[in-house]
Amino acid sequence: MVDLGFFAMPVHPAEKDYGTVLRQNREALILCDKLGYSEAWIGEHFTSTGEPIPDPLQFLASVIPVTENIRLGTAVLNLPLHHPVKLAGQIAQFDQLSGGRAMLGIGPGGLRSDLEMFGEKVEDGYFKMVESVDIMTALWTGEAPFDIKADYWDDVVLKEFIQKDIGLGLQVKPKQQPHPPFAYAMRQPSSGAMSIIVERDWIPLSGNFIPASSVKAQWQAYCESCEEHGKKPKPDMWRAARSILVADSDSEAEEYVAREDSSMQHYFFYLRSLEARRNMPDASPEERQAVIAERVNEALEQQIVVGSAKTVTDKLIAFRDDVGPFGTLLMTGYDWDDEELWKGSIRKLAEEVMPVVRQHAAATDKAL
Repeated sequence: MVDLGFFAMPVHPAEKDYGTVLRQNREALILCDKLGYSEAWIGEHFTSTGEPIPDPLQFLASVIPVTENIRLGTAVLNLPLHHPVKLAGQIAQFDQLSGGRAMLGIGPGGLRSDLEMFGEKVEDGYFKMVESVDIMTALWTGEAPFDIKADYWDDVVLKEFIQKDIGLGLQVKPKQQPHPPFAYAMRQPSSGAMSIIVERDWIPLSGNFIPASSVKAQWQAYCESCEEHGKKPKPDMWRAARSILVADSDSEAEEYVAREDSSMQHYFFYLRSLEARRNMPDASPEERQAVIAERVNEALEQQIVVGSAKTVTDKLIAFRDDVGPFGTLLMTGYDWDDEELWKGSIRKLAEEVMPVVRQHAAATDKAL
């Protein structure tokens, strides 16, 4: 069985009306719930109007009353930017409000402007992330008094002001026990990163902004890490995101993608611009633009799945046969520069494409 989910950073034109951005993203999640998508993931960025969701938990909470079954995940919460004591309480509250639908994609902080504004060091990010998870887990699974030692955060101490009969010193707990599942978004194949995923049974997330060869390498690294730790791989846990557009015809999809002002082109232009600024700090603007243009064209050739329902079905089947048996396909959310086109794509993927993909996956997985 292959589940279908939704992932949005989300990326939008920097000048787009913010109210419209929020409305469209809420409508996307509500539509996904109605169509049977199993989960939706939303990103977190503080210092970019091109990725304008600074509080994914608050945003996701806004759709709790108007959705029924879809699980609601962060992708990702940048843990070095949040005090773990505060975040542990916020996550527990969100999980209770959602009826146990929370999923926790986490990361060390990816947007350099966020890290700069918060005064965080890139080299500390991973260690602060892991330590934050340890602190939150201790709070969710334990009870005061606390004396939690930390290297990258202040020690978490609560010894004196405790009166349990009135609840003083006690922390709220999430509905899911011992806590909602953690997920780690992967970008480059990395056995080191896979090691902590396997050790802690985190959900591995493969991004949509990497080629199929990298997705395949991530699965291989995960399997190798499982073998090293004496565990069996869990393909049902693996999420793989793709940039998908299901149109009425191949020509409609191709013409849309070819437009320089299409949201697909803008999406990769934004990502490659961030990448060029990070990797080419001393290059001239002209040199950067040349590399950005080349990388955008490469992404549009290698990293998107577009066409009619039949074409997209064939491409997704070939993709899964190539990279490995992921348990959930995540459709990437794009700016709704054409609302009907993108709503139709979300619907066609669920109703016309996935039944065939699931049938093929069931047959091939059974044969393994």
